[in-house]
Amino acid sequence: MGAAATLGATYLGQDQCYFQVWAPRAAKVEVHLVGPEDRYVPLSPAGRGYHHGRLDGVSPGSRYFYRLDGKVERPDPASRHQPEDVHGPSQVVDPDFPWEDQDWFGLPLKDFIIYELHVGAFTPAGTFEAVIPHLADLKELGVTAVEIMPVAQFSGSRNWGYDGVYPFAAQESYGGPQGLKRLVNACHRQGLAVLLDVVYNHLGPEGNYLRDFGPYFTDRCHTPWGEAINFDGPHSEEVRRYFIENALSWVSDYHFDGLRLDAVDRINDQSAQPFLFRLAQAVHARAESLNRRIYLMAECDLNDARFIRGPELGGLGLDVHWNDDFHHALHCLLTGEADGYYQDYGTVGHLAKAFTDGFIYTGEYSPYRQRCRGSASRDLPARRFLVFCQNHDQVGNRLYGDRLGQLVSFEAQKLAAGAVLLSPFIPLLFMGEEYGETAPFQYFVSHWDPNLIEAVRHGRQEEFAGFAWEGEPPDPQGEETFQRSKLNRELRHEGKHRALYEFYRELIRLRQEQPVLAQLSNDNLAASSFEGHQVLLVRRWAGEDEACVIFHFGASPVTLALPLPAGRWRKVLDSSAERWYGAGSRVPPTVWSEGEVSLTLPPQAVVLFIIAPPE
Repeated sequence: MGAAATLGATYLGQDQCYFQVWAPRAAKVEVHLVGPEDRYVPLSPAGRGYHHGRLDGVSPGSRYFYRLDGKVERPDPASRHQPEDVHGPSQVVDPDFPWEDQDWFGLPLKDFIIYELHVGAFTPAGTFEAVIPHLADLKELGVTAVEIMPVAQFSGSRNWGYDGVYPFAAQESYGGPQGLKRLVNACHRQGLAVLLDVVYNHLGPEGNYLRDFGPYFTDRCHTPWGEAINFDGPHSEEVRRYFIENALSWVSDYHFDGLRLDAVDRINDQSAQPFLFRLAQAVHARAESLNRRIYLMAECDLNDARFIRGPELGGLGLDVHWNDDFHHALHCLLTGEADGYYQDYGTVGHLAKAFTDGFIYTGEYSPYRQRCRGSASRDLPARRFLVFCQNHDQVGNRLYGDRLGQLVSFEAQKLAAGAVLLSPFIPLLFMGEEYGETAPFQYFVSHWDPNLIEAVRHGRQEEFAGFAWEGEPPDPQGEETFQRSKLNRELRHEGKHRALYEFYRELIRLRQEQPVLAQLSNDNLAASSFEGHQVLLVRRWAGEDEACVIFHFGASPVTLALPLPAGRWRKVLDSSAERWYGAGSRVPPTVWSEGEVSLTLPPQAVVLFIIAPPE
């Protein structure tokens, strides 16, 4: 085995283990096997800064450090398990696992209804295995994919996950590698795809020892959260290899069906073949070799269509783009907020453009950014965009982590759900939104370094400078901040919470069963905004099937004439119906149109019509 072999510790069986580490800053690297009788075994140079060796007497569970030049001891940069937190020894992991998903090949994007969750806050126990009993409930709701916020090992026991410092190691406090594999295996048994949020733009601050091994970072650019990764400078080929191998480990060793790539706009790379392009090539090649559908989903607020265009069109070849524009337009219509980045939105026309084009800012001037933003996206298929009315960022990065249900009326919550689930895009729900969870989702950490803790507190306060929120943010380090963010899933059995849950389930059922709503296409779609009435009309069609969705954002009833194609239209959903704890509706169950229909719409409502077949 040489530099082409896997990074980290690979157990070979029969008490043999292969070690490989990239450490060009060390002339000599030894494996320190920690035990009653410590052993120090030197590794052999393998060229380009790699050190490797096959060691006897090493079995799963063995703990080790790398000793650099006989002086400094550090955990393995490619550690698969950190049972004693970020400063402790790494542990050799047995790759064998009794997988039961041999017949699982993944899902097509058209079937994705994603549920984002944070492992620590989703259940009282806050572990991978504690999620498993709830998978059947998610399946009953209609969810088809679970997206897990980052689980790479971070310091302490609670964190959003974006402070990970061992990208290959599943968080110990959640249950470690075995617990994560059991969760993925259980998801596949339920027919649920599983996505993982990964962070390739920076590493966390505590326990980050990569710089002792090699030039993983660059000082030519920076990120808001830490040093930028060296993806295009000297030695960047080995840095790229490290992160690409990490992605392949998640999809191969853990059977993930896709990766959500955090803040790809903070991956600074000016090379002719950028890291993300190479990552997409490698992951898609691995998907083909495994005969599975595996996707890469980019999170970015640049509105740069190149991320999801194919290489033949000069793009990077990623599969899906999180669409912040859709959220911001919808949020502003529902809440009236207009500070910070929300100042760029607020009209029904903005949301109409999101329905037809994906991005709203496609080169126009952004008052918030004080420059032009975005690129054309109208030609991109709807399956390239993921939309939401809530997610961890848009909730958790508010001053108090308040959810949409704490900002708007019950009717507006149903309206938001309709906009997301009746869109032609891939929908994402944030844990608890389906029943109107009342617990906030606040920012929490559990660092050890007192200076770092104070820096995080100060930085959190500075983040809200552009918003008109008053007060002090909750203490990120406080245990109570974390506990306050845990779900109370029993709410979904009570009153309006139960009605909202059933409303979400009905929306998902309609989306899955009505062919015109199931297609991820904005080609057969038209959106008309009636700005003075705060009404958006979205028409969708497929062959002889056609649907019209009417969204009314106003606070009072409104009567207006709407252009519905000629025919008999059957109402299949009305969020104001008493069934959904509404006040009732004057929209009739059936309407005849000769090209235009006058309707009286309830306040803050979504109404869905399907054209009826000729009698």
